[in-house]
Amino acid sequence: MKNFRLTEKEVKTLAERFPTPFLVASLDKVEENYQFMRRHLPRAGVFYAMKANPTPEILSLLAGLGSHFDVASAGEMEMLHALGVDGSQMIYANPVKDERGLKAAAEYNVRRFTFDDPSEIDKMAKAVPGADVLVRIAVRNNKALVDLNTKFGAPVEEALDLLKAAQEAGLHAMGICFHVGSQSLSTAAYEEALLVARKLFDEAEAMGMHLTDLDIGGGFPVPDAKGLNLDLAAMMEAINKQIDRLFPDTAVWTEPGRYMCGTAVNLVTSVIGTKTRGPQPWYILDEGIYGCFSGIMYDHWTYPLHCFGKGAKKPSTFGGPSCDGIDVLYRDFMAPELKIGDKVLVTEMGSYTSVSATRFNGFYLAPTIIFEDQPEYAARLTEDDEVKSKAAV
Repeated sequence: MKNFRLTEKEVKTLAERFPTPFLVASLDKVEENYQFMRRHLPRAGVFYAMKANPTPEILSLLAGLGSHFDVASAGEMEMLHALGVDGSQMIYANPVKDERGLKAAAEYNVRRFTFDDPSEIDKMAKAVPGADVLVRIAVRNNKALVDLNTKFGAPVEEALDLLKAAQEAGLHAMGICFHVGSQSLSTAAYEEALLVARKLFDEAEAMGMHLTDLDIGGGFPVPDAKGLNLDLAAMMEAINKQIDRLFPDTAVWTEPGRYMCGTAVNLVTSVIGTKTRGPQPWYILDEGIYGCFSGIMYDHWTYPLHCFGKGAKKPSTFGGPSCDGIDVLYRDFMAPELKIGDKVLVTEMGSYTSVSATRFNGFYLAPTIIFEDQPEYAARLTEDDEVKSKAAV
């Protein structure tokens, strides 16, 4: 798959209409990523982890494609409800639930929950009696970018006792869930977790609990991310094969977030200041750590930077606009000489970027523009058609 990337011409014309910084999202790319997963991992239905990117147009697109949604709070449920998504299409997958979230779940008919501790059982049973629950187990994966199994996940040996206690409280013990960690590069981590889950399913059956659902979480890497040497189709197909072997009659779900949108959004930002510190030029951009580059801090991510200036490249430093000295985005980046007003493009900005941006120092949040709504999209389609016509001659 080819990542979404604006051309220099498209950046220029968009920046003539929209003040920087702004994000440009490609719904076509989101749909391509969704269909790729459905094609290579057909056994797993999709609960899109909307925390990665809750842009309304993306949510509406995915809902129309048949996706369900992983929600973590009342706010996310309310957003989906406003878009016409029924609660039956949601899973409240935050293992720790607050009162507001539980009230929203009851109001919007969200009846599928995950949990990993006895303290959650009474809360769920009182808020939504008879709800379907999956116990989240801890799994290990040293090849994930972000480990989620220190804070979340019950020890495997406690899982069935938790489901039994939930059942005794009037809840419906539905199944098992796990999450191997974010940006996982290991098929083995999923395969090992599936083996653990299979053993729990068998033990539950022996105890008189018939489990029907397995949620394998998210963690799938951003497709074709810069520097990623991984056959994602082969990875998904290997996991799908293991699911077929171990869980032929089980409903299986996955919760992709980063995978779905990571490569579907670009950031257009401007150089607003230049300075020289030591041997390197510094370029200050109008977006930074407290904005869409928040993933540098929170998500351990490096976003591909593209400069359009001409001339020899030299090691350069890029910083954000805030008054905080930590607001440095790139060091020793090989860039041509830039001047104030030059536009810079950043790709792979679709996940865990704007969603964790702040108004620190009073800077405005970068808006998201839908590429398919812009004349540049129509022009690109026309150019593609012309290229195809010439190739066919």
